[in-house]
Amino acid sequence: MRHLWSFLAGLVVAPVTWVLVTLGQDGSASTVNRWVEIGTSNTANLIEPAVYLAVGGIVLGLLGTLRVSPLGPLVAGLLLITPYVGLFVTPFQVRDRIPGGWEFLGDPLPLRLPVENGTLFLIGLLLLMATFSGQRWRPWPRPVTGPAPVAAETPTQELNLSDWPPADSAERETAPPSLGYPDPDPTPTEPLPRRTDNASPWSAPPGSLSRRDDATN
Repeated sequence: MRHLWSFLAGLVVAPVTWVLVTLGQDGSASTVNRWVEIGTSNTANLIEPAVYLAVGGIVLGLLGTLRVSPLGPLVAGLLLITPYVGLFVTPFQVRDRIPGGWEFLGDPLPLRLPVENGTLFLIGLLLLMATFSGQRWRPWPRPVTGPAPVAAETPTQELNLSDWPPADSAERETAPPSLGYPDPDPTPTEPLPRRTDNASPWSAPPGSLSRRDDATN
């Protein structure tokens, strides 16, 4: 379908470009010649022919640079170079077949001007060269409309109880937890002697202890 639309665009762009280039060239040449005759210039007179040339350049740029089917630039280029190539074969017959008395919005439309000065031949060659781009022959990439790709899940390996490594004997024979106090002395201590009933609780400890007489010199 894109080749069909491109072909139709080439058929329309070729005559439109011919008319726009003719109006721009004739208006520009007539304006400059008029300036030379009167010895003064008014740049406002160039606006109209400049608009014709600008529109023609935009149309040619869209057809020649956009990534569409190359069939359109190929058809338009062949149509534009055909009149100039015909001048090599039968120049007078080709020139007579081109209408020369037409007008456009009150302005003269000399269609022979861009053929005789070679402008159409130059534009046609530019369009033909645009068809040699390899990217123009490839269709536009279409977006993927299918479901979003699911990320591959990494397989998880389940470990059985038998797969765990055996615990070391040293790790299994660990000491029981403690509060940080020192271990009690395993040797039994001797019981203290009993206190008699008549003894005062403030008296010296029981047992025969050697006293040191501090009063003696």
